[in-house]
Amino acid sequence: MTTLSDVAKKASVSKMTVSRVINHPQQVTPESRKIVEKAMEQLNYHPNSIASALAHNRTNVVKLVILEDIDTTEPYYMNLLFGIAKGLSKKHYAIQLATDRDVGEGDGYIITGGRATDAEWLDQLDKPFVLFGENRYGYDFIDTDNKLGEQLATQYALNKNYQSIIFIGIDEKEPFEYSREAGYINTLQKHNMIPKIFRIQNHSSLAEKLIIDNWRKFAPNTCFICASDRIAVGVVRAIQRKNGNIPRDFGVIGFDGVFLDQVSNPKLTTVKQNLFKLGELLAGMILQKIKQDGAQQGEVLIEPELIKSESTRN
Repeated sequence: MTTLSDVAKKASVSKMTVSRVINHPQQVTPESRKIVEKAMEQLNYHPNSIASALAHNRTNVVKLVILEDIDTTEPYYMNLLFGIAKGLSKKHYAIQLATDRDVGEGDGYIITGGRATDAEWLDQLDKPFVLFGENRYGYDFIDTDNKLGEQLATQYALNKNYQSIIFIGIDEKEPFEYSREAGYINTLQKHNMIPKIFRIQNHSSLAEKLIIDNWRKFAPNTCFICASDRIAVGVVRAIQRKNGNIPRDFGVIGFDGVFLDQVSNPKLTTVKQNLFKLGELLAGMILQKIKQDGAQQGEVLIEPELIKSESTRN
């Protein structure tokens, strides 16, 4: 079993230096810390996380706080959760789930599903936190590049020679939705085309009703850019009910790429979010923020991937 002395010998430093790297890294020069951490990694040395937590008056627990209703039949949050858990486990941290604002004890919080109305509550938190999702209030966050995602989707529809490109957005006054709409609008404007936007709540039944009620307005050679796969599934159902041909006459592109894109018939072309990677990055950011006593971490946007499938032309 590897000991602290083994690490000190490998790194050619004193045992005191190794102890400081583990318990008080701010007291060690970056160069020395890097040497010791490399030796620990090479020897597969893991310090006693319980003792370290006690020394720092910490719980070694990070709370994942979900502030929105979740559909347990979709693995969206499960993928995110697994990514967070993996990222935390690398530093011997555990994850606990909270689904309301009574978050309880923890060293820090990863918060998702927050809205503009939550700003006052966020400001009252006394532990470091990061958000999953764009915000305009200066809070640290990580998210998919929503604007880029819809740029990719809209440009792809144009490349497939659909003449009318319609955006069906989520009726939320939130940054992620503004960014998705902006990606669609900016791409059309580059081609001197006029945007056409509908907004509904994020339910497939409402998307289906929207298309059925407005069917006469949608000529063949139209592609629907949808702000979620859930909306896209409803659009597909409506087109099929009206005997429209997908993808020859009507294209449909979703956003998320987690589960619904695969169970849809036809399978959806969609903008895929890498939720596992997002989870790992969120874990890394909150751990760094805890380590740095709440220092600002900034904003990170992750590039999505356009998955081409059966709901658009080949």
